[in-house]
Amino acid sequence: MMLWDRGCEFKNFGIGDNQDFALDQLMLFREGVYYESNWKTLSCKKIKLDSSFIPMQVPPDAKLMGQVFMGSSSSSGMGVLTNTWYGSLSENGLYSTVFTEIGCIPVSFTSYTPQSGWLTVSTFNWVIGTSNPMDYLPPDFCANSELEETETPHNFFTVMESLAMKSKRIE
Repeated sequence: MMLWDRGCEFKNFGIGDNQDFALDQLMLFREGVYYESNWKTLSCKKIKLDSSFIPMQVPPDAKLMGQVFMGSSSSSGMGVLTNTWYGSLSENGLYSTVFTEIGCIPVSFTSYTPQSGWLTVSTFNWVIGTSNPMDYLPPDFCANSELEETETPHNFFTVMESLAMKSKRIE
């Protein structure tokens, strides 16, 4: 079990049409739900999450593509050895993901499906362990949110696509 398999949060802030926006997606993998929060309107949705594939861990059926040293290997602490993994997703999709050799910390994730196209997520400034356990709690205004019924549960990819589309409409 990895340190970050509990959940992840994506924050999207911006300005469009002379209006600011603040949208969050808090995915709680263990609970099988995610919260979609709009900080401007203080509204919240609680939606079922299919967490069978979490891009923050190497999937058991992933294949090793190779190793690359990112940065400089000529000085101590100036680079990091990474492993690139790849595999197939449902719906004719493909993915590749990069993790550090030591600590198995995710660096990037790229996927393609014919339905949603390309998606790339890059990470940085990882803190090993939980620096603030409150990060895994939805905002107070989500306390009374009822679980919305959907035909099929959302997954990491549909959550990211939803956030991108909402942000695009606002911009």
